[in-house]
Amino acid sequence: MSVVAIIPARYDSTRLPGKPLKDICGKPMIQHVYERVKSSNNLNRVIIATDDQRIYDLVESFGGEVKMTSREHQTGTDRLAEVAQSLSADIIVNIQGDEPLINPEMIDQAIEPLLEDQSIKMGTLKHLITEKSELDNPNVVKVVSDQNDFAIYFSRSVIPYPRKESKAKYYKHIGLYVYRRDFLLKFSEMESTELEKKESLEQLRVLENGYKIKVVETDYQSIGVDTVEDLERVRKIVDSVQCTIDS
Repeated sequence: MSVVAIIPARYDSTRLPGKPLKDICGKPMIQHVYERVKSSNNLNRVIIATDDQRIYDLVESFGGEVKMTSREHQTGTDRLAEVAQSLSADIIVNIQGDEPLINPEMIDQAIEPLLEDQSIKMGTLKHLITEKSELDNPNVVKVVSDQNDFAIYFSRSVIPYPRKESKAKYYKHIGLYVYRRDFLLKFSEMESTELEKKESLEQLRVLENGYKIKVVETDYQSIGVDTVEDLERVRKIVDSVQCTIDS
């Protein structure tokens, strides 16, 4: 079974323009992402999808595979689908281009259910929330799953609502997606739905159309870079790791 990872990477970011090219301890962010993704055991191929010539040229310079896509896409999923259209892969993995600390094992964990069960069309990850600040943060997307580990709902609000003090567990969603190729193409053609628009969460379109999303719990975390503060945090982590290795 052929499994291909596609990393959407756009230059125009509202909060941090040009972030795929930002330097992190001697390497651009997108190179960190690419090299980590390449270490996954379940992937046959890794492609960066971009609409910017600067990113395209950079990826070629470090030996990565890159595809130029339309500048008209509104979402990373649309960019993903354009590349997937020309591939013969069975499974497509969507990995964010602003995750320079992503652990390859997370990718493998998300892929495995689709390798084991042909009926699963889409999968993703969740991580146990241990900090109250994350629980109350609308930028941290929460997910609840059923007893078979399929998503019931994703929200920026606290779910389930803690009406009484309890030992309930809360999970944040990690935005790594795995699709059957045919389902990805079908999903990209679906109209946006009401809940998707209200929460600004694209994955709700899948649930609103009656499809299931497998949710795998992982012990690993990553840090998405959306702001200058995120970038500095990642730089310090990478620098400390390099210093430890060098010593």
